[in-house]
Amino acid sequence: MSEKNKKVTLGENGIFDARELGTPRMILLGLQHMFAMFGATILVPMLTGLDVSTTLLFAGLGTLLFHLICKGKVPAFLGSSFAFLGGYSAIAPMLETENPNIKLPNTEMLPYACFGVACAGLLYLLLALLIKVFGANRVMKFFPPIVTGPVIIAIGLTLSQSAIDNCAQDWLIALVAILLVVASNIWGRGMVKIVPIIIGVIGSYVLAACMGRVDFSAVAEAKWIGFPIHWEATAFSIFSDLDASMLITSIITIMPIALATIVEHIGDISAISSTVGKNYIKEPGLHKTLLGDGLATVVASLFGAPANTTYGENTGVLSLTKVYDPRVIRIAAVFAVLFSFSPKFAALIGCMPTATCGGVSLVLYGMISAVGVRNIVETRIDFSKTRNVIIAALILVLSIGIKYSAAGAIAFNIGNVTISLSGLAVGALVGIIMNALLPGKDYNFDEDEPSDTGVCFAVKGE
Repeated sequence: MSEKNKKVTLGENGIFDARELGTPRMILLGLQHMFAMFGATILVPMLTGLDVSTTLLFAGLGTLLFHLICKGKVPAFLGSSFAFLGGYSAIAPMLETENPNIKLPNTEMLPYACFGVACAGLLYLLLALLIKVFGANRVMKFFPPIVTGPVIIAIGLTLSQSAIDNCAQDWLIALVAILLVVASNIWGRGMVKIVPIIIGVIGSYVLAACMGRVDFSAVAEAKWIGFPIHWEATAFSIFSDLDASMLITSIITIMPIALATIVEHIGDISAISSTVGKNYIKEPGLHKTLLGDGLATVVASLFGAPANTTYGENTGVLSLTKVYDPRVIRIAAVFAVLFSFSPKFAALIGCMPTATCGGVSLVLYGMISAVGVRNIVETRIDFSKTRNVIIAALILVLSIGIKYSAAGAIAFNIGNVTISLSGLAVGALVGIIMNALLPGKDYNFDEDEPSDTGVCFAVKGE
């Protein structure tokens, strides 16, 4: 009787074992999770020049690795991280062509950027070890919201120029993408509200195709089946003709970005805990979720895919369906892996107009900054304290000012090696150092109260 009752109240009561719904429904729910992450995940390789198929492969494999490390307990999907876009653009900016609608991947520099991201992933592993040894409270005091909030805001703002430049290639197509994203998110119902990004991408893409602004020749030439890993695009390929200066620059430029994404990860895990009603900060433990996310990022980056991160889109699906079984997430991961073996599917994505990417990314970059603002507001940072004002001010001014300065970075030499630090890297490092040195710290991370990370832990809707 109880199982029958659960089926009747699907969407109202939490379901922790999706097998009671039957295999067809589990598969459908898995597909829903895949499409929820799909729009944002494939946008990252399109904006950076990384391979779409490789990205899908390691989003799926990274998710499965995360679930293995976390004992299969946390219903989280790992997709492409937008936080590292600034690092990719600093080390391997997309190359201009005679056609303003077409930009080519910087194939020479992308492997160096990938290696830098892999090193950033190692910081997750280091923090996981420190949390395991010393406890979360002692380690996380170095990553308070007064540091991570402004850094996240700066990530979105420093990317804003590229969004506008891409939109300028065709404002009609870009505006259609923007309007569809906004309309789906505000007025959409059910699944429509959860996947506004993919709706914006498909809608503006179809419009561009109908107007004859898309060249599908690459799709016609692509094979249906192909291997998604390409040696020349992996981080391993740089060691055949190593540029030590560029390697060091990439590491120093990109690694500090992880300081922001680590706390973003903590907030995501807290949000999932709040949605499901289980404290994943304690069990399987924050050290395990960080380890899973970090290893997934390291492996993905080494093989030419973007950094991985826990996806808020999929947390939204959990809230919508109230099906909290991690098995459903693993089904979505398997689908992502299967799609990665179709070059024709990847070519279809690669033909997407630049303006479509611009319109969608304009919203996404703004959302990144908005997450930083939310982090500051919900943690109730006291800006009547001069120390907090100084820290936030230095992070924002250095990150944005250096980015849009004539040089675009802070460069200096150590021997024969030239080190180039992005504005974001400088801002993050200065913020962490200033927070550690200035008196008046009032932040105390508590694994029993994840509201300290910027997310309310109260279970809603139960």
